[in-house]
Amino acid sequence: MTEPRSPRPTVPQLIDFAATHAGRFNGTVDLTIRAELGITPARYFQLLNRAIDTTEALQHDPVTTNRLRRERDRQVADRAARLH
Repeated sequence: MTEPRSPRPTVPQLIDFAATHAGRFNGTVDLTIRAELGITPARYFQLLNRAIDTTEALQHDPVTTNRLRRERDRQVADRAARLH
């Protein structure tokens, strides 16, 4: 019998996790993502990137949400610059 899936982390949980672990994304944070949120690091970043575009995230923690948006936009711009 398979173990039931844990529910998806909420937007506030994702934003709080990002705020708590800002700048520390390494192997130990990968383990913490799995332990605390019950999802893979890849899934965490997918959900986080969707979450930061919501008004719920902005209302919950505007400072962290705006920081994450700036970081994402900078990464997208850097990636685009490398392609040209």
